[in-house]
Amino acid sequence: MITVVGTGTGAPLPPDAGAALAGAGLVVGGRRHLAAATTIPDTAERVVLGPLAPALDAIEQFLEKPADQGRAVVLASGDPGFFGIVRALAERFGAERLEVHPGVSSVATAFARIGLTWDDAVVVSAHGRDLRTAVNVCRAHPKVAVLTGPGSGPAELGAALRSSGRVLVVASALGAGAYSGAASALNAGAASGSGTGSALDAGSVSHSGERERVERVTPAEAAVRDWGPAVSVVLCLDEARVLSPMRAIAGPPPGPAQWALEEGEFTHRDSMITKFEVRALALARLGPRLGEHVWDIGAGSGSVAVECARLGAAVTAVEKTLDGVERVRANAAAHGVDVTAVHGAAPTVLSDLPDPDAVFIGGGGRELPAIVTACARRARRSVVVAMAALDRVPAVRDALVAAGLDCDGVLLQSSRLAPLPGDVTRLAATNPVFLLWGVRPPARSEGVAQ
Repeated sequence: MITVVGTGTGAPLPPDAGAALAGAGLVVGGRRHLAAATTIPDTAERVVLGPLAPALDAIEQFLEKPADQGRAVVLASGDPGFFGIVRALAERFGAERLEVHPGVSSVATAFARIGLTWDDAVVVSAHGRDLRTAVNVCRAHPKVAVLTGPGSGPAELGAALRSSGRVLVVASALGAGAYSGAASALNAGAASGSGTGSALDAGSVSHSGERERVERVTPAEAAVRDWGPAVSVVLCLDEARVLSPMRAIAGPPPGPAQWALEEGEFTHRDSMITKFEVRALALARLGPRLGEHVWDIGAGSGSVAVECARLGAAVTAVEKTLDGVERVRANAAAHGVDVTAVHGAAPTVLSDLPDPDAVFIGGGGRELPAIVTACARRARRSVVVAMAALDRVPAVRDALVAAGLDCDGVLLQSSRLAPLPGDVTRLAATNPVFLLWGVRPPARSEGVAQ
């Protein structure tokens, strides 16, 4: 058996670690955990947990020894079953060979420090991963916990979220002594009216000299700070929506019960809106999902943008008219989602936007081929184009193919039920629309972080 002990957020080991360590023949853990483990037998082998592969190899070699050599014990921060070493151990040795003693995770501790529940939070790890996924989740959801790492810390997160309207709560050196804060960083900062709010300090010094700190900052303030290596977790919050109704399912809200909403669900101008039949197929080809970024170019009413946001994606809607931008924002607010509305004309304005995973293009006029080319070159996964004009189809298809995308399409022509006098019904034809889509071949998508 392999005994895995979660140490929580502090260096002092939990009480149940003592018995496990007393009979250990091999102990694997970080330097601070090994230093705090005073009951390790002198005969036990110690392995500092750095790169994972050597540690797993050492455990495998130890398990081949006779049982009287003692047990293998792994010490890990927080809850080792929550983005922790339990996954790697189970994959290598089998879950049935693990005895896990969980600790309190840094995420649970950070939310406790500011007095918030976290059953409705989205937790995303940026440790050793592309930060863009965490950024997209933070833009799309009001309550997110980000597990940070080198190159993916509060400064980098803040730089990417400058215009998001979010607040960052940076928790550092959690568990470095008893916590003595009397008010939450979130509430203290809001009450003070200060951008930085207040720092809640436990007032005690950890083994490394760091003191526990929970600080509320704006993304811009976080971007210019040197946070050092002691950051435990960063909470990204929309302060107006951190308290959600109680529900039975933890994590992000369930997906919408329906999509391709009726046109009447959106404010629009002179029926200038992507019809729901077109929207349904466009959404199927876009595949918007949590952690991804979608562009809606020529957004108009923003109906596609709003639907993508309802399905969990971070969305940027580009619209060249000011009244259109306001319409997009109003529709997003009416549906309770976040959409970043950008005023400007494509393709010029696109150079300032973060790369998208998928793009919907519903407008463009004479610039359409150039817009498609610009979007197709940057889209990680797919581009979907809706057109009413037949003569634009060849140029759009050529642009998608030239960018290396596999192209397909369909002409959508539907007839809706419409009432007539005398309690009878007729079929009313809608205008035909060409929908073309380009999908990046799998080989071109390898290595993309999910």
